[in-house]
Amino acid sequence: MSSNTPAASEALRQFRMIFGAVRQHFKAVEKACGVSGAQIWAMAALREHPGMKVSELAQALSIHASTASNLLDKIEKAGLIRRERNHVDQRVVQLYLTAAGEQALERAPQPQTGILTHALGQLPDAALARLNQDLAALIAHMGAVDTQAAQKPLSEL
Repeated sequence: MSSNTPAASEALRQFRMIFGAVRQHFKAVEKACGVSGAQIWAMAALREHPGMKVSELAQALSIHASTASNLLDKIEKAGLIRRERNHVDQRVVQLYLTAAGEQALERAPQPQTGILTHALGQLPDAALARLNQDLAALIAHMGAVDTQAAQKPLSEL
């Protein structure tokens, strides 16, 4: 099959639209809040579930725990979150937004989870299953891909 078919061209055009929209949203977040889209998503998760552990946040964002930890280091240095040791078990570190973090979230454009994550969440399960199957086939045709990229936020790729 030729890569210049109308269907392949249309798929490429749609990927460009998706990537362009994601990039534009990340730029709007950074301009409004001074932090990345992934950082805002993490902060929004902490607002929704105060006291999360790093591993729980990583799971919520579908990223690797070390990636989540690095993401948190940056927003902690900016004074937007704080880490507290659990009073019962000192080994457990819980995460909370600071007042400055709350203010940054108030300035963030919606959706705070990112437009692609939000849009995927709006699709019915059957459509997601088809999309996952088709994307897996596309990835298989690409040959060598960085599987570690699946564990990173889009704003960091």
